Amino acid sequence: MFDWDDVRIFIAAARAGSLATAAQRLGIDAATVGRRVARLETALKSTLVVRSASGLLLTAAGAQLLETALDAESAMEAAERVTRPDLVAGTVRISASEGFGGAVLAPALPELLTAHPGLNIELAASSGFLSPSRREVDMAITLSPAASPRLIVEPLTPYQLALYAAPEHVARHGAPDSVDDLPRFDIVGYVDDLIYASELHYLDEIRPNLRPRLASSSIRAQRDMIAAGGGIGVLPCFLAEGLTRVLPDQVLIERRFWLSTHREVHGMARLKAARRWIKTLCRDAAERLSPYGA
Repeated sequence: MFDWDDVRIFIAAARAGSLATAAQRLGIDAATVGRRVARLETALKSTLVVRSASGLLLTAAGAQLLETALDAESAMEAAERVTRPDLVAGTVRISASEGFGGAVLAPALPELLTAHPGLNIELAASSGFLSPSRREVDMAITLSPAASPRLIVEPLTPYQLALYAAPEHVARHGAPDSVDDLPRFDIVGYVDDLIYASELHYLDEIRPNLRPRLASSSIRAQRDMIAAGGGIGVLPCFLAEGLTRVLPDQVLIERRFWLSTHREVHGMARLKAARRWIKTLCRDAAERLSPYGA
């Protein structure tokens, strides 16, 4: 037999990818997390995790246990909701794109915690997305609708992107007269073979064979490059404060964010509260997200 509390600690370690991060989230020390995971491995007579330079990696047995343990955790939470169906408490882990997560979600999250003191939020805002279908997160805000039958997917909000440059860059080098004039200018954009979603192929959409001279997998890094005078690049309008829009009559890109939640946790009070708050936030930020109309 094994202790369910050891399984709970194993879940935290698997989600965090490190003993130290799991310990911080659980409010215990890393050595205790390591001992409890080791005790669970002994009870199950199986290696569940291996340590690597990048953190903890699940073995095949560990991955199988995590999936089963998450189902058990959901069942226990469902049982709790029978007696406390409206309790908004616990942790919600959200995956979002680096730009939207950092510039729109993160500054507003304290308001959500003020409204729900029992809630904890973990925001994974990075280049790429974690998956609700694999239970890496509870919900994800993505650039395209997820196709997994395990998920409930909803359109969240449209947003716009345009070409921008630093005012000093335009004063020094001028501005292009048309999209066909863009190859004369230094372009900032994504590293082509590190683009994680087809929706990010902005340059090809503006003009075929337009290639960046400065490139990064990070939209925040691209924004910093543009602001420092590195060239002209495509940015979400909500990241372009202080920059000069280039070719405003010729380039305006429309995209949409989608919100997906795993079916097994979709109805939980804390997920419903977080989802409702995110939708309200996007409605309130509509002018910032799409400043140039439909």
